[in-house]
Amino acid sequence: METSFYSEEELREIGFASVGNNVSVSRKASIYTPEKMNIGNNVRIDDFAVLSGKITIGDHVHIAVYVALFGGSNGIVLEDFTGISSNCVVYSETDDYSGEYMTNPTIPEPYRNVRGGQVTLKKHVLIGTGSSILPGVTIGEGTAIGSMSLVNKSLDPWGIYVGSPCKKIKDRSRRLLEVEDAMIKGTKT
Repeated sequence: METSFYSEEELREIGFASVGNNVSVSRKASIYTPEKMNIGNNVRIDDFAVLSGKITIGDHVHIAVYVALFGGSNGIVLEDFTGISSNCVVYSETDDYSGEYMTNPTIPEPYRNVRGGQVTLKKHVLIGTGSSILPGVTIGEGTAIGSMSLVNKSLDPWGIYVGSPCKKIKDRSRRLLEVEDAMIKGTKT
């Protein structure tokens, strides 16, 4: 019986650089250049997600519906316990929109000026629905981004940020580190 997620065997056949245990990837997700992708354990990638380019996904990561990760050659790193809510986009590269160059992938390379940098979501980062993350950004450990936010610069750890561009509104509790420890030890908090 076919399910809405690929089987372990089918995941191996896709050709990921590596794939861990308990990984659920929707059959409706679009995966480009899987040989440049490493997926950890306990990962779920939902319907209509688009993954392209160099991408590293840690353990216990959820990528919701309609998320687009464009890793290009710079790469995107999602560390353990990160979550990206629906309709978010992460770019590690962008065209130069100044008017000095032409844009879009149909234009030959000498006439474009593609710029970028690795995007890293540190451990326990959460991204709210409809948010966009631009190239070269590192989001510090434990940081949460509110819905419909634009992340155009690196953010400090353990903050809650909202807006376009996003601004810190308060600190985020670190209690979840105790919850993580209890989960790993198999105890209750």
